[in-house]
Amino acid sequence: MITGQTRLLGVIGYPIAHTLSPVMHNAALASLQQQIPDLNFVYLPFAVQPDQLSAAIAGFAAIGVQGFNVTIPHKQAILPFLNQVSAIAQAVGAVNTVWRTEQGWAGTNTDIQGFLAPLRTCQDWQTAVILGSGGAARAVVAACAELGFSRIAVVGRNQDKLSQFKQSWQNLDQLTVHAWSDLEQLLPQTNLLVNATPIGMHPNSEQSPLAQPEIALLPAHALVYDLIYTPRPTLLLRLAEQSGLAAIDGLEMLVQQGAAALEIWLQQPVPVAAMRLAAEQYFKD
Repeated sequence: MITGQTRLLGVIGYPIAHTLSPVMHNAALASLQQQIPDLNFVYLPFAVQPDQLSAAIAGFAAIGVQGFNVTIPHKQAILPFLNQVSAIAQAVGAVNTVWRTEQGWAGTNTDIQGFLAPLRTCQDWQTAVILGSGGAARAVVAACAELGFSRIAVVGRNQDKLSQFKQSWQNLDQLTVHAWSDLEQLLPQTNLLVNATPIGMHPNSEQSPLAQPEIALLPAHALVYDLIYTPRPTLLLRLAEQSGLAAIDGLEMLVQQGAAALEIWLQQPVPVAAMRLAAEQYFKD
């Protein structure tokens, strides 16, 4: 029940109508409140256009928001507004979780542990190809380095952004950046293909970053991982499955990174199973 004592959590992004974060976070909060009646939070989506980010952050401070997640297109743009940034978020250069401190806003990145969750049992990684060069791609690069990939190829369409991306990872020798036209040479060597672009996200559900002829270039053992979770499955994953390839969507990453964020805000363990169940039930309904 929302009362005058209810404290605010949320997620900022643009667009934001597709987000499942309120579904799973509010399910977790409801579950916890059954055990801890004084725990009184609600989690809301906030559509924040890029040119309104500064005003939104100031507004959050004014109304007492306790913490919030950050999604496209703000994961890098949020950094100048933070008084503290965790070491992992500094290394990645992107933040997805922010909370209030006495010194101001603090931020970290839980996307890495979220991304890794479905991949922990896999072994013998060699070549990863990552589509996109934004904040989500930065978390994926860090995760792939942790998994031990010998080659991490980031592919994009904007050469200036790719050059800046490479420059910011000078100590990662296995990282290379490539134009989209290089995919024909990269895909036949790929063990893990990751879509870290918004291409194919609702409402543009019939778009895919790769067409069937490009997916056909992937080896039979390749794993296709789309960070998008709406729709489920995306067109990219449907095409991958039609080619007989293993496919993972972004739902488990969403659940795991969200659970890690909620633990930071509440400073206690959270019901991950309740979050996963709520997200899965959303698609069944």
